[in-house]
Amino acid sequence: QQHSPHLSIQDKMSAAAARRRKQLAKKAALNSNSDPITDRMNSLLNTDEKVDESIAYEALQLAQSQVRRHVKSGEYEKATLVFGYDVSMILLQKHARISVASQHLALLAQVLKETHTVCDAKWIQRIVDIDKAYLNALDSISKDDMEDGERARLMRLHLKFLKSALSYSEILGNIRHGALEIHKLIGDQSWRLAKIAQDNSSSSTTTQESSNTTTPQEEDDEDGQTMSVTGLKCDAITHLALAEKPNDILELLRTLPKPTRAEITANHDCSPALRDELLTRANLVFLSVQNLRDAHTLITTYVNTIEERTSSDLKKSYMSKTDGKAPSHAVFNSMLFEICRKDKKTGPLYNWLLRSFSTSELEKMYKPELLKGYTAKIGRVYFDIQPPPSMLATIENMMSMMGGGPAGGMAGGGINPAMMQAMMGGGGMGR
Repeated sequence: QQHSPHLSIQDKMSAAAARRRKQLAKKAALNSNSDPITDRMNSLLNTDEKVDESIAYEALQLAQSQVRRHVKSGEYEKATLVFGYDVSMILLQKHARISVASQHLALLAQVLKETHTVCDAKWIQRIVDIDKAYLNALDSISKDDMEDGERARLMRLHLKFLKSALSYSEILGNIRHGALEIHKLIGDQSWRLAKIAQDNSSSSTTTQESSNTTTPQEEDDEDGQTMSVTGLKCDAITHLALAEKPNDILELLRTLPKPTRAEITANHDCSPALRDELLTRANLVFLSVQNLRDAHTLITTYVNTIEERTSSDLKKSYMSKTDGKAPSHAVFNSMLFEICRKDKKTGPLYNWLLRSFSTSELEKMYKPELLKGYTAKIGRVYFDIQPPPSMLATIENMMSMMGGGPAGGMAGGGINPAMMQAMMGGGGMGR
């Protein structure tokens, strides 16, 4: 049976109309600046269900191509905000695709600096929001669905992103050493990673907090980030000090054990107690950036609420040459604070105090070369003591990272009681 000519003509007309509609739709899409890459990315991510890893990775590739495209065309806000920040938040909040999001966040941190995007309050808040979304996404995944090693890896990647964000805020923000809020995020994240590292090595007898027995090769990961328990806790305290958070530091110090007998014995071979070490490190950071307010809060509260020994016992031990005790970190920090409060004429007292304490304690602490950078800067800022040329590079590196022995009591002989009282002043040794 043959088809009617009338139907054949209708079919032809329908086909022609369909082609015409497609041509018009394509022309309208071009005129409306519709982007097929963006459309595809949106179709992958804007779903009611969480996407799997392969789909998230395809969306990542599309988003990163858009970031690069808009950087090249000079559309920096679209590159950083729309295709950088917004896509990262969708991957974290809606789909909990943390590994994929971490790759996009690394690109975002790079592009923010590359495009010279100003680090204003809005971008600082966005970084805070990213931190919250990242950690919430990790918490939403049960231990059965993610191995401990993978969780630790993702936590390390987040710390790396936060440090990149801090660098961005230092370069393109208006706060020296970087935004306080980001320092706070890094401090908290470093302490979390220290806890993970400590839990993972709890069965080992070589990872006691009271001593740092790791080799330099064991302290850093492949990206050069500190990964030992002691190193991570020192980083945490340093960044919390730069964040101006003395009370947060004090709460962390409360969680640490008091010094052992070996750690407070004169001429001890081990590192000082971690609690003492972190107290001293925080105080040196506060003083090196001229934050006397928070240094006073730290020392006063520590002596009055954390230190087990009374101030009179500490002072007596500090002046003694025969009690067999190492110099107290609480006393040293109180004296250092009081010296810095006075005028530049107390420079000789500073030199004496530092010389006496360095050999017995500072040189046995984690990364002592950084501590020398802090003490050299304190000497230059408060007492016009110019560091030797060999120390200048150490000081600059330290700030860019913001990052004879005792024979009982103090080295170098006994101290005049009047001098001792002058240095004690009102620095918190009143209990």
